[in-house]
Amino acid sequence: MNAYTYNRTCRCPRCRMHGLMGPAVLITLGILFLLDQFFVLRFHDSFPVLLIVIGLVLYLGRTASMDGHLEPYPPKPPQSAPPPPPGVNPQDQGPEVNR
Repeated sequence: MNAYTYNRTCRCPRCRMHGLMGPAVLITLGILFLLDQFFVLRFHDSFPVLLIVIGLVLYLGRTASMDGHLEPYPPKPPQSAPPPPPGVNPQDQGPEVNR
């Protein structure tokens, strides 16, 4: 299984959820301050709603489907050992033994 890497050009559900934290927090704060101004619910009593919204957005972002996900860059090929310097025979490089 490959690790997930966010790609702004990808349209999979997980990549689309990546940018929703800011708007969700801003809208929630606006609603909470509006309720405070109309004396419906005081802000210091309602701020846990903000924590719930943040947790909900994080949960939905982490559990969203990756169907159709596009990696932002091609995967790296496996690295092989570098070639020996010219004029050195690789079979001659065994452990040195003092006799």
